[in-house]
Amino acid sequence: MSTRPRLLVLRALGLGDLLAGVPALRALRRGFPDHELVLAAPAELAPLAAATGAVDRLLPASAPGRAVPRSLDWTGPPPDVAVDLHGNGPPSHRLLQSLCPGRLLAFAHPDTPEIDGPPWYAEEHERDRWCRFVEAYGMAADASDLRLPSPADPSPAPGAIVLHPGAGAPSRCWPVDRYATVATALRERGHRVVVTGGADEEDLPARLAKEARLPDTDVFGGGLPFGRLSALVAGARAVVSGDTGIAHLAVAHAAPSVTLFGPVPPSRWGPPAHPRHQVLWHPGPDGDPHGRRTDPVLLRIRPEDVLEAFDRLTDTP
Repeated sequence: MSTRPRLLVLRALGLGDLLAGVPALRALRRGFPDHELVLAAPAELAPLAAATGAVDRLLPASAPGRAVPRSLDWTGPPPDVAVDLHGNGPPSHRLLQSLCPGRLLAFAHPDTPEIDGPPWYAEEHERDRWCRFVEAYGMAADASDLRLPSPADPSPAPGAIVLHPGAGAPSRCWPVDRYATVATALRERGHRVVVTGGADEEDLPARLAKEARLPDTDVFGGGLPFGRLSALVAGARAVVSGDTGIAHLAVAHAAPSVTLFGPVPPSRWGPPAHPRHQVLWHPGPDGDPHGRRTDPVLLRIRPEDVLEAFDRLTDTP
């Protein structure tokens, strides 16, 4: 049995969340070079965790929505260090405390006063938040350290424009008929347009494809395996989506992107400032990022806005 000390990191969230946490994960890797870094995250993210170069092993962990898992299938002695990269507690704090780690790194919260961590700022950008967090514990972090290695597999649609109508919640889903208008316009310009969808989003890509009259060969529904999705995004002419995981994957592969924001502003989840990443956002009151209806702020974006943003894209490295 290995005698390496073990570092457990909890981030049992989605694709975009893990990608936004990559700079902090890499900082933890550098800060604890002799530890086995175990990431508690959904099992389907194992290929991404490996691609970051920071994770030694994934411990499957998930819960509905963005909830904290009830328990972790941790075996053996308590972790030497546990890191709450999931949220600001106290549920995630207490989950890790239940494992009796030698040391717990977490944000401060009034309901867990025994944890002397840095303060949580609700309006902070997600990447900056977790970089500031690890820096508070003495580890240098670079919020721009987001790139993933080039995929080993070839793209199933090299040079295509990828439209992804789904998101983690209906409130962040731009209407399918508007995506279809964009798809039709881009095809009229001579571009190949393909559509993707998550494992539970079969209806969205199917509806978009029907309205835009896309061939079956250009519909990638049902949730592509990470390697294939990664290759598709890395080889894309552009990725057009709402505020969801595939937008972060485009950033990780330096693929041009147009991201439609609402109800959460790009100041909290947007890509780094770069001409190859265009964001569309009409300032308005905060809405529910997990709501069941498309947010009114997102509805203010028109198909012509997306096409104009596409025209502003550049492939400059």
